[in-house]
Amino acid sequence: MDTKTTTWRFPRAFWVANGAELFERAAFYGTFIALALYLTRVVGLSDHAAGWVAGLFGALLYLFPFFTGALADRMGFRAALILAFALLAAGYGSLGFFHSLGMVLPALFFIVLGGAFVKPIITGTVAKSSDAVNRARAYSLFYMMVNIGSFTGKTVVKSIREDLGVGLVPRFSAAMALAALVWVILFYHPPARKGEERPGSMRETLKGMLQALSNGRFLAFILITACFWTIQHQLYASMPKYVLRLVGEHAAPEWYANVNPLVVVLLVIPITQLVRRWRAEAALTVSMALVGVAALVMALSRFFTGHFHLLGLTLHPITVTMIGGIVVLGVAECFLSPKYLEFASRQAPPGKEGLFLGYAHINSFFANLLGFVSSGYLLEAFCPDPHTLPAAQQAAREAALAGKGAMPGVYAHAHYIWYAYAGLGFLAFLALMGLFVLSGKKAQQT
Repeated sequence: MDTKTTTWRFPRAFWVANGAELFERAAFYGTFIALALYLTRVVGLSDHAAGWVAGLFGALLYLFPFFTGALADRMGFRAALILAFALLAAGYGSLGFFHSLGMVLPALFFIVLGGAFVKPIITGTVAKSSDAVNRARAYSLFYMMVNIGSFTGKTVVKSIREDLGVGLVPRFSAAMALAALVWVILFYHPPARKGEERPGSMRETLKGMLQALSNGRFLAFILITACFWTIQHQLYASMPKYVLRLVGEHAAPEWYANVNPLVVVLLVIPITQLVRRWRAEAALTVSMALVGVAALVMALSRFFTGHFHLLGLTLHPITVTMIGGIVVLGVAECFLSPKYLEFASRQAPPGKEGLFLGYAHINSFFANLLGFVSSGYLLEAFCPDPHTLPAAQQAAREAALAGKGAMPGVYAHAHYIWYAYAGLGFLAFLALMGLFVLSGKKAQQT
């Protein structure tokens, strides 16, 4: 690619791939923000059972792409992407029309498998469609599409949940996946190879993963930062149920969750500029301290009585403190992202940095498991499903939501959920400080 085409001009395949990514992210986040609700309200699972199902779903979504890259390469990007969106359309469609557990579990697996193909293909297309000069701009456009898709999906499904019911939310995702399928069939033709190295086989991938995770300091860093993402994943695990159970069906957890990508889009560039000369340890320290503070802010509604009146709006205390905590979460993410890979690479033995960085984001596998599973048990303990309560307590809750009386005592300690995650954040902060000490000693020895 010559220098005349290294600004914002990219091959057709780049723009088509980014359009497909926008559809896929809208589909995914539209259902993901409602998944925990769907599993309890529609499928009929308990909170803790729903946590296990959603946790395994999210965890496998982050694990499978490590292995599907090689398979997609052998199939060819076009054929693999068509298969991916066919699987996604089938999976989301099944969730939208069939609500028994026996149908829901295979549908979720179809979504996992389809999503596992999409990620390596789209990022691979972005890489092939750019060069060293314009790659940063290529990926900035890609991440913009990710955020636009995420924002759009969560925004649209609020009205679907309210007007049609959460059971129909996956039909929106199925429509987005079908649109992406047609888009890919009509327009997607991947760029030719440039002689780049092919992805490793599944056996090589597993061998590399085991080698990276058998390194104590690297594994410790992965697990510590998994705690960060465990708290961030509460936007999808705990927050929707917490808000709807304590504020009412008119609340908008989908829109609350959108505050996070909005903050990241607005602040990631200035914060990246701020920390560019910082040591990685300093930026990571700030991010890990803030994530615990974010969870504490979410718990503060307990200490307010009455509604807030702001700019002509009447806001429930939970709305204010939840949005405040999500803003802090977004700021924490902006401090983590620029320096995360830098510190992760320093945990690798000399010459193994590239191998280890390939598995640096496996922390999301652990975060999904811990985040959703723990959420299910905490919700049952402190903010239970209203339909599991005796009739008298259900009536008291309905009256409280209408402004007549207090919530029943079973919800008196609902904010303890956020204390638990604040505690996890501060434990992770202390563990990170310990890892810094060990890394410093190791550096002195070498």
